[in-house]
This record gives sequence, C-alpha cells and structure tokens, in this order.
Amino acid sequence: MKALKLTLVAAAAMLAMTGAARAEDVKPLAIVFNVGANNDYEFRGVSQTNNHASIFGGADATIEGIGYAGIWLSNVDFLNGTKMEYDIYGGIKPVVGPVTLDLGFVRYGYTNKPAGPDEDYTEWKVAGSIPAGPATLGVAVFYSPQFFGETGKATYYEVNAAMPIGKTAFSVSGALGRQEVVGPLDYTTWNLGLGYALNSHIGFDLRYWDTDQHGFGNIYKSKIVLGVKATFP
Repeated sequence: MKALKLTLVAAAAMLAMTGAARAEDVKPLAIVFNVGANNDYEFRGVSQTNNHASIFGGADATIEGIGYAGIWLSNVDFLNGTKMEYDIYGGIKPVVGPVTLDLGFVRYGYTNKPAGPDEDYTEWKVAGSIPAGPATLGVAVFYSPQFFGETGKATYYEVNAAMPIGKTAFSVSGALGRQEVVGPLDYTTWNLGLGYALNSHIGFDLRYWDTDQHGFGNIYKSKIVLGVKATFP
C-alpha cells in the first residue's frame, strides 16, 4: 500500500484521492474498492518502480466506530526480479476527545522475490489526527522489528497536514518524515501536493516529493508525481 496506505498518513498526504463517502453515506460495515495509476510509485520519497509508472488497486472494509482492514496491490521494480507488492493491513480507530487515533499494522509482501534476505516485512503503527479549523493535523510512528531486506529494526516518524481550499474541489496536503534504519540508511523526506476531487469517487493528486539523500541513487531524488484514483461502489 505504501504511498497510498489508506492509513492516517496516506489520508493526509492524498486527501483529494481518498474518494471517501459523505458522513450520511457511511454504513455500519462498508466495503470500498479502489483502482488508480500514477507516473511513479513513491513510498516515503523513494521510488518503488525505478521512476516509472504504476497501476494499483485494493479493497477496504470499515466497521463504523471500530476499525478497518484491507488489501492493496501495485506493480514494483527493484531491478532484481520483484514485480508486485501486496499489502495486508488493519487497525482500530478510537476517539479520545478531539483526537482520532489509528492503531494498526501493515504487512508488506512481494512476488518473484530473489534469493537472499527476505523483502517481506511488517510495520506497527501508532497515529493520531486532530482538527484545526478547516485543516487536519496528524502525527504517526511506524515501527518494524525487521525491515525490508532483513536490514534490522526501523522506525518512521511523520508529521502531516491537509486542508481543503475554501469550498472548492481542491485541497492541499503535505508531510515531513524521518526514516531511521539500523546502519547508514537513515534519511529525511517531505512532500507537498494539490488534490482535486472530480466527484465523490474520482480524485487527482499532483505532488512534489524529495529526500535529503540524493546520493543514495536516482530513486531518492526530487520528482513530481501525478496520480488518479477511483473508488467504488
């Protein structure tokens, strides 16, 4: 699921692309499918498709007032034979005063993996968001006891914000994050984007991504990503 995790982080970073139903349309148990495409699959500022396009899709089940679960798939290209990522995730979303918490997990799996260190891994998430006028402010922490490629313990910290632009179909959102991995793999990433909701089911997102470690390779360099996402029913 990565850049489009359908978690708090993804919701803040891709506000106009969620295709979320209006409050009056929410059902006790709701299942929503999604499909989309973009010119690059970015995860925390790092291309997962070697700076090429991706097509993705998934399904989400939400139990009103309790939590959520879902699955998400996308093509990837790590230049080692790995072709597809599939994510399984879930969590609960308790509300404490004005704060909405998000306590959950994400299991990242990959197909056609090469021999060697395992690419599959799990992250545990603690996140929260709070309204601030028309905006939503959020923080999140993801922890993995064994990160991608068996590189050891890893923690990702993020602050994010999203806000509609008046009563228009446009919104702005952004995030600042820090990925820390055992060894010399730490880096900082940030993104800022403009979203446009064509209707309640189709949205577009134009986003600038960057990191402070361009020396790690081209997949860490700054880029502009345009994406579209549709949800149904």
